[in-house]
Amino acid sequence: MDRDSARDYINQQAPTFLQAAQKKGYICPNCGQGSTKGNGITKDKTGHYKCFDCGLYADVIELYGLSRGIGDYNTQLQEAAAYYGITVDRKSTARGDFSPMYQNQPKTEQYTHNNIHTDTQQDFTELYRKAADHLQETDYHTRRGLSAETCRRFNIGFLSEWRHPKAPKAPASPRLIIPISPYSYIARDTRQEIPAGQEDYKKSKVKGQERVSWTFNAEALRTAQKPIYIVEGEIDALSIIETGGEAVAIGSTSNTDRFLKELRERKPAQPLIIALDNDKAGQEAAEKLQAGLDELIIPYYRYNPAGDKKDANELLTTDRAALEALVAQGEELTAQEAAEKLQDRKDAYLQNSAAAHLQDFINGIAESVNTPTISTGFPKLDAVLDGGLYEGLYTCGAISSLGKTTFCLQIADHIAQQGHDVLIFSLEMARSQLMAKSISRHTMLEVLETGGDMSNAKTSRGITTGARYANYNPTERALIQTAIQKYNSYAEHIFITEGMGNVGVTQIRETVQEHILFTGRTPIVLVDYLQILAPADVRATDKQNTDKAVLELKRISRDFKTPIIAISSFNRENYSATVSMQAFKESGAVEYSSDVLIGLQLAGAGEKSFDVDAAKRQNPRQVELVILKNREAPTGDKIMFKYYAMFNCFEEA
Repeated sequence: MDRDSARDYINQQAPTFLQAAQKKGYICPNCGQGSTKGNGITKDKTGHYKCFDCGLYADVIELYGLSRGIGDYNTQLQEAAAYYGITVDRKSTARGDFSPMYQNQPKTEQYTHNNIHTDTQQDFTELYRKAADHLQETDYHTRRGLSAETCRRFNIGFLSEWRHPKAPKAPASPRLIIPISPYSYIARDTRQEIPAGQEDYKKSKVKGQERVSWTFNAEALRTAQKPIYIVEGEIDALSIIETGGEAVAIGSTSNTDRFLKELRERKPAQPLIIALDNDKAGQEAAEKLQAGLDELIIPYYRYNPAGDKKDANELLTTDRAALEALVAQGEELTAQEAAEKLQDRKDAYLQNSAAAHLQDFINGIAESVNTPTISTGFPKLDAVLDGGLYEGLYTCGAISSLGKTTFCLQIADHIAQQGHDVLIFSLEMARSQLMAKSISRHTMLEVLETGGDMSNAKTSRGITTGARYANYNPTERALIQTAIQKYNSYAEHIFITEGMGNVGVTQIRETVQEHILFTGRTPIVLVDYLQILAPADVRATDKQNTDKAVLELKRISRDFKTPIIAISSFNRENYSATVSMQAFKESGAVEYSSDVLIGLQLAGAGEKSFDVDAAKRQNPRQVELVILKNREAPTGDKIMFKYYAMFNCFEEA
């Protein structure tokens, strides 16, 4: 098929290589319009596809090239033909190998894009010069309140019969040409009455390279000597400049992210004044811009120089003096606001000095006299931890069924017996299971203390299964009642929150805050266990969510100055190996952020003859506690424990 026939055939096809938009048309391959909101690009009467967001105007062949990152038109044509199942004769046509968008262009020198090829970069400087020579042929700029002097400053010109370079067969129209850069400009229809069907194209964007900035007067960000107004339209920016201010235009509210990216790469020389249009889209973009400037630490002031008008140009054309006064007032307020913000930042920065916090440090030492360390209930463990628990994150890990929950619960009970509140976030076991574990332990401890018969001690199930009570003798029933009374003596300090995948670090923080509000006491926190906390981001990996949870638990400990005990599972390959930092499941932040890292292992783990199942069958089991990390004391200490699994009790050997 010859090239002309191939072009006609392809441009009659639907651009099915693009993804369908949410509502209508196809997602714009240039800016993504239509992916999450509104319509995408749709076909007009000329057979081209128009994007009202970024100004794209292209036929099917050009869309194919843009979607595949192909800049050369010949390659675009050949590959688009292959996509639609046709073959193109590679022999050149009589008209040459240029893109069809440029082949039918008029040759009148003063207003055409003659000699523009399909290069990836097109410089419009010569076009601007020619257009500027014809500015006097229109009164559009004077109708908009703009002087010839302001237009000359920005090389603004006029073309009486302009056509978009991508729509050479479209009707010509008179246009004000507003240069944005050598490679991009705005063409505004100057007619007071625009024919029906052409209203959508009264402001057209033209770009001569793939990625261009649409920020008008962007140079002011570097050279301005006064605060800079940020507006949407180029005419609004010119209106502010006309009345003595300084301004840049972002072109559209959809360009907010692009503008913030420019500011990230080059900070402005002066404070900014957010002055977008007084409509819903403008105000939403202003909020987004404000958040972005806060993040970039760029001084700004939000101000409306248009009064009760829609924008600055509307006020300029109705009351020039009012706009001039409001523009000057905005500059003054912005300068004052910037100075105040700078002073606030300076004060905040100086507060980071050690001298500013030295008195608080001294006061903290004095206060600590009345706030001793919190005992774990295990004397040898307290000694290794330099007296007990301090503010910080304590992470305890072990293989499944080794008793890590029981061990930490026993510590929590002992803390509660000392009069400290404990918040337990149980993400796997029910509240009744934890209570049964504690009461079961007390039945065994009571037998040991009184020298009674060990067979009377009760397991957790022996506590919770009501049908068994009929078969218990009076001694057994009395033992259970004594254990319940022991538990009840400190149960007011135990607060258990059950969770089934719905409890995350945010709820933990909020619960701590609520507890302090209602009781006036700061609790110790126990989390069972890390890997099943609700993910902060469902799209992130397990490791990323665990890392985030560990970091947030560390912050909670620091913010509330309280110990946090977090239980962690182990990787399955570490079940028979010697305990180590690498054993912690989804580790990373666990290793780096924990103040104390504790591992529990069966005695003999890691030895060649070790049998994990045989070790678990022992009664009591021999469990070794290893201090893998301790910021404030030596690491590597080991403590041997007897673990009575049936009765949920640990005892230092």
